[in-house]
Amino acid sequence: MTGHAVLLPPSRGRRRGSQSALTLPARTRSRPTPRRDLRPLTPPRWRCTGPPAAGCCAAPGGRAPPGGRRGERGPVYCRWGRSRSVLAALASTAKRINGRYERFLERTFPRFYVLYVTFTKGIQALFLEAKEIRKIKSKMSRQRLSVQQLPYREMERLRQFRRDVLKALPIAAIAIPPFANFLVIVLMYFFPRQLLIRYFWTPKQQVEFLDAYDAIRRDSYLDVVESLTLAARSLPELQLQQRLRELCAEVQRGSQPRVAELYAVRSLFSGSPLGLNKLRVSHVKALSQVLFLTTHLPAFFLRHRLRSHVLEIRHLDRAMLRLGLGQLSEEELRAACYLRGLNSTRLGTSECRAWLEQWLGLSCKLQASEASLLANSMVLLSLNYPRAKA
Repeated sequence: MTGHAVLLPPSRGRRRGSQSALTLPARTRSRPTPRRDLRPLTPPRWRCTGPPAAGCCAAPGGRAPPGGRRGERGPVYCRWGRSRSVLAALASTAKRINGRYERFLERTFPRFYVLYVTFTKGIQALFLEAKEIRKIKSKMSRQRLSVQQLPYREMERLRQFRRDVLKALPIAAIAIPPFANFLVIVLMYFFPRQLLIRYFWTPKQQVEFLDAYDAIRRDSYLDVVESLTLAARSLPELQLQQRLRELCAEVQRGSQPRVAELYAVRSLFSGSPLGLNKLRVSHVKALSQVLFLTTHLPAFFLRHRLRSHVLEIRHLDRAMLRLGLGQLSEEELRAACYLRGLNSTRLGTSECRAWLEQWLGLSCKLQASEASLLANSMVLLSLNYPRAKA
């Protein structure tokens, strides 16, 4: 067998391009590795098994929670939809019970029912007013506005709400303990004018109480005029002294002074003895009663409070002039007249507007140093106004 070449059959284990004639052992093939799933994992979906309710994911138009589909059902509960349905059921049950209670009060205790309805409506109105005040405060903070830069209605709303809160603090402290609202209702029945604010007055009570408050402050009107007459005697300028004495005499005889006559003596009210810081204590107390301010304070605090309230009215007058009297409603006209010393409960809209035109004609011409004349004009312009007496 020497000298002869041996031909081997082609082998599958031989590599391509190999020049070797030897046969290589066959390689064992390994199992192919499985492909990795690169799809993102999704959280389990929420499915509702309960009956479709308002707001539930299975209800028509209902919204599904995050990661869920609307209308799916399965072994998982829809907590979001069930909680809303439970709250809605509780609210409807409470409303139904409250309706039965109100019908029982209306049939059995009709007078107490009127007080109850007035109290509940007052709470709602006070809550809405607090929301509006919060909006005004946020607007002032956002736009960096002062109170004097606000429109008339917002400025007046802040002023009135501040006075209401100060008056409501005692009754609010009484209503804090549980079931104390019954005590509040009893106090509301016996002392409505002294303890409650305007939100808890019936329409009939509003007219009666405004007349009662006006009768209290009108008792001090003649004291203001007498204090002016007494202070006029010590004025250095004889001509202006004579004008002021004649003006006070006309008011005491029942005449209505003109705005031009008051404006002519304005220089007397910026210094001694008729400036706010130079007035007698009895004069300051009488003017404080006109503005429904307490008189049981030291003289310094009395003067400070009187000045701040008069200047606040002066700022309101300028805002009202910018708005225009034609834009005010009948209720706003009456409230503006009442604040400035005129009892407007029996006056018509045209009469209130005519009086406010006179008032603005004087107020918007005066300087801050002449605030004493503005305070005394609340008496001089309203004491003898026709139909203004209660």
